[in-house]
Amino acid sequence: MNELTLMLSDPFMQRALVAALLVGLSAPVVGTYLVQRKLSLLGDGIGHVALTGVALGWLVGSALGLASDDVLAIPGAIVAAVVGSLLIEVVRRRGRTSGDLALAIMFYGGIAGGVLLIGIAGGSSGNLMQYLFGSISTVSETDLVLTVVLSAVVLGVGLGLRAALFAVSHDEEFATASGLPVWVLNAAVAVVAALTVTVAMRVVGLLLVSALMIVPVAVAQQVTHAFGRTMLTASAVGVVVCVTGLSITYWNNVSPGAMIVVLAIAVYVVVSVARPLLTRRPATGDPHPDIPDDVEIGPGATKEACS
Repeated sequence: MNELTLMLSDPFMQRALVAALLVGLSAPVVGTYLVQRKLSLLGDGIGHVALTGVALGWLVGSALGLASDDVLAIPGAIVAAVVGSLLIEVVRRRGRTSGDLALAIMFYGGIAGGVLLIGIAGGSSGNLMQYLFGSISTVSETDLVLTVVLSAVVLGVGLGLRAALFAVSHDEEFATASGLPVWVLNAAVAVVAALTVTVAMRVVGLLLVSALMIVPVAVAQQVTHAFGRTMLTASAVGVVVCVTGLSITYWNNVSPGAMIVVLAIAVYVVVSVARPLLTRRPATGDPHPDIPDDVEIGPGATKEACS
């Protein structure tokens, strides 16, 4: 108990725990839509592009002679991630190249651009390590405020537009026929995915952020088939692994980001093995068990109307 009190009284750990809780809560919300759209690797692509934004922030900060070269790193990452996510959505929608090819280009271009720009700024690839693998010990009060704001935006969009975003993610043609603004909703998913990447950057790092968005969703899908319950369960798993992983690293000199991701994968393995005991799928005549009863998926198109 004394050790727990000591950890919770540490200002650094207070900031870190709040950041970890917010990331664990918001990342799986966005990840649920990405899994539904079969774009599980989108977070990786955005993370690589965000690395270029980090390096660009360093370059601008160095050119302006700011007190700290990395003061613009996170704003640079946000801009680059949002622009990159919208570009991938444009490419995917116009069909000029396949989604996986566009993601691959983002992977390679993001890493190369980041390393190149950080060198021009007078730094080294070592300066990017805290962003690649996370460095929650560097979370400042300003970073925490930014994390709270971005998490609120992600949760507001992800939960507030849940019915419409589910319809688009599940079946774009049906969503279009229902009169939903498909392009706007797809862009919203892309933008909140980009914001999630930048929110989680400090906690798990850009190279591991996609795992925190996707693995909790994979765990949730093992125990429930309803979309809403999958999202809720995934967020609960995300919070537990983030807070637990961070607490473990407070007493052990290991990477918080790596520990959090390893815990998430361990939970997935355990649940997969125990799935026959945990899964009880009730018999139902509901033709759409993955859509909540009260969800309106389009103007005048309720669940009952689609049955």
